[in-house]
Amino acid sequence: MAYSPELLSPAGNWDCARAAVAAGADAIFFGLPAFNARLRADNFTDADLPELMEFLHRHGVKGFVTMNTLIFTGELSAAEEQLRKVAAAGVDALIIQDLGLARMAREIAPQVELHASTQMTLTSPEGLHFVERLFPLERAVLARELSLKEIDRFGQPASTPLEVFVHGALCVAYSGQCLTSESLGQRSANRGECAQACRMPYELVVDGETQPLGEVRYLLSPQDLAAVDQIPGLIQAGVRSFKIEGRLKSPEYVAAVTRVYRKAIDAALGKPTPAITATDRYALEMTFSRGLTPGWLSGTNHPALTHGRFGKKRGPFLGTITEAQNGWIRIDPPPSQQVPPLKAGDGIVFDAGENRDLEQGAAIWKIENDRIIFHRTYSGINFDRIRPGVTLYKTSDPALQSEIRRFWQNAKLTPQKTAIHLTVTGCPGQPLTLLGRTAHAPRPFEVISSVPLQPASKHSLSAEILTRQLGRLGDTSFELKTLDLQLQGDCHLPVSELNRLRRELVAGLESEPATPAPTATSVTVHDLLPPAAANAAADASPHLAVLCRSLDQLDAALAGKVGTIYCDFEDPRRYKEAVARAAEAPASRIHLATPRILKPGETGYLKLIERAAPDGVLLRNLASLEHYRDRDDLEKTGDFSLNVANPITAKLLLEEARLSRLTISYDLNIGQVLDLLQGAPPSWFELTLHQHMPLFHMEHCVFCTFMSSGTSYKDCGRPCESHVVHLRDRVGQLHRLQADVGCRNTLFNGRAQTGARFFPALVAAGLRHFRLEFLDEDFAAAETTLQNYQGLLQGQLQPEDIALRVAASEKLGVTEGTLASVR
Repeated sequence: MAYSPELLSPAGNWDCARAAVAAGADAIFFGLPAFNARLRADNFTDADLPELMEFLHRHGVKGFVTMNTLIFTGELSAAEEQLRKVAAAGVDALIIQDLGLARMAREIAPQVELHASTQMTLTSPEGLHFVERLFPLERAVLARELSLKEIDRFGQPASTPLEVFVHGALCVAYSGQCLTSESLGQRSANRGECAQACRMPYELVVDGETQPLGEVRYLLSPQDLAAVDQIPGLIQAGVRSFKIEGRLKSPEYVAAVTRVYRKAIDAALGKPTPAITATDRYALEMTFSRGLTPGWLSGTNHPALTHGRFGKKRGPFLGTITEAQNGWIRIDPPPSQQVPPLKAGDGIVFDAGENRDLEQGAAIWKIENDRIIFHRTYSGINFDRIRPGVTLYKTSDPALQSEIRRFWQNAKLTPQKTAIHLTVTGCPGQPLTLLGRTAHAPRPFEVISSVPLQPASKHSLSAEILTRQLGRLGDTSFELKTLDLQLQGDCHLPVSELNRLRRELVAGLESEPATPAPTATSVTVHDLLPPAAANAAADASPHLAVLCRSLDQLDAALAGKVGTIYCDFEDPRRYKEAVARAAEAPASRIHLATPRILKPGETGYLKLIERAAPDGVLLRNLASLEHYRDRDDLEKTGDFSLNVANPITAKLLLEEARLSRLTISYDLNIGQVLDLLQGAPPSWFELTLHQHMPLFHMEHCVFCTFMSSGTSYKDCGRPCESHVVHLRDRVGQLHRLQADVGCRNTLFNGRAQTGARFFPALVAAGLRHFRLEFLDEDFAAAETTLQNYQGLLQGQLQPEDIALRVAASEKLGVTEGTLASVR
């Protein structure tokens, strides 16, 4: 192995940064107040940057800034300003989601490394290759849904060095593809404002009947990732960087997790490091966990990922209550598990299968004769609710927290010494010259002996002697790395003179100014924007495209003589029949949708689409852009999932993928949409005017986990094909759940949203392409909804009439949704 794997730790504040350095991190990642996906973290300020980077570099640690959110058109100048500050502070790398921002970073701050964030949804080698066409990368952070076998298929070495998450919270939805917070509360996950709807309870409604699942209510809340045992396999797969999630976590979490993974990586590299112990595993579970799992790295096992019993921190399982009295309990520990020690002050929670907001917990008062005793007054426990059969979890260990806190607070952080490379020249009768070079000094520093070299009668100056004398750098900030001996003949110089030369060299190098931080270029955001152009469609009539998810809906669209029809079927084998039906209606052109996610080895789905011979394709991921890049015989539309939020991103994708149009990101409200249409030709874009917003798009299969006894599509019995399933949220709203060809689940908002009220403003801005998306409407409902929107586009209906008319054909009504949101 020609590289040393990197351990990358999170830092939400200064204490977390110090804890990460103390525990052995090679690099940390952190955010600034804007453009980062953890806005609830303390984060660092622009003023912190120089001091933070100096601290990190002094200890041999790198610093990566997260700018991993979408960038709206009106924010491009502010993003440019932040890029310049990052470059000036000597930041080592930028972690970026938005493709337009990545192009800006490459052009404006080219000396800062560019890392593709996991929010870029890199799930296959083909998707990575497409991004590499746009700009060179120094790192690609892969989606957390990939297995070891799938990561290995990126190649060794991969075209771009790979990074994976190895520990921390798992998002149930693909990063960069979660619209839940945006749709339900106008708090976009793509903007760092995730509301964690996945951690809420849901009811499972199958064919109209609520299923009795008992205490299983957290249907979308995964356990936490712990890949400590997968480190050797990940190294073998060529992974270069191991990332710990947790910028919202405490410095104790950062320190505890970092030092365990430091041990695991060093052990995998064959360094003399103790093996991972039960104490290490306990620390991982105790500092924060909802239960630990290897996630998707070991392959698909849906029930092991999401058991549904709770969504909060739990910690280690202690056992089941066998006896309960007023003030004390006895428990039966699990037979096959090492139970962590219990002591006074430890926190526990009683898991009675009840509403998690009402569950009880307290600190242990004392332990006597295998009885766990709680203070009757100050514990606050209602002992009438404590009974045999209730399970117990340990939620806090103050002693462990104190030990970890002392560890990172008292750690003696040794500054990394600067390596000196020495060249020694001279000959008898001439002075000895030392030329010292370091990576940070802008030029070599030279010192010359005050006396000439003498011919050596006995002990000439050898490389060993010079290394010993000149390498005595003691408490200085330097260490001798290499010595190039170029003396001519046998030479001698007094030791006192060698010592004087060493001191003068150190003083000179210390006085040399450090190499200035990389500076930004003169390129501005305006240089990267598309040129202003007249809107070619200004006089054209508005065009309505319709997306259908069933043959009934397709028949309604064909009957309505829709010009462009997108088909998005769960079973792509039915695409051939859809194309055949459309061929009988020459006024309609049919486009087939790709899956939203493509993983390694799944391009066969795209070939299935090609064999159906459509007029065009609706491209939903970077891999499909790469696959169809040279297919100029097909009309190609980029879908919302490509996250087009600004003109620079639009220009990149339109030109490199040779697209006809791009669907505007669902993260934009009406003001931001109008800004985008002003910043780029409106003819580039299509806007979804009516839809059921896709909330979660996830590898996790609810059908398999909670409606079968299987673990994957191989043994689940495919309940998704024979049942209509909804999830009911806490306010009683039903949301439709569907599976796609890859068994990935999408949860759709039960309420449709309409942008009808904004139609006149959009047309005035030059937009001519609009889309209507069906979900589960039958022929009659689809026909009615379509006729209403056709009436709107033809000027026969007023915008304010649409919501009322469409609500009549929708069981759950409509809302203006995200277009109307104001931030």
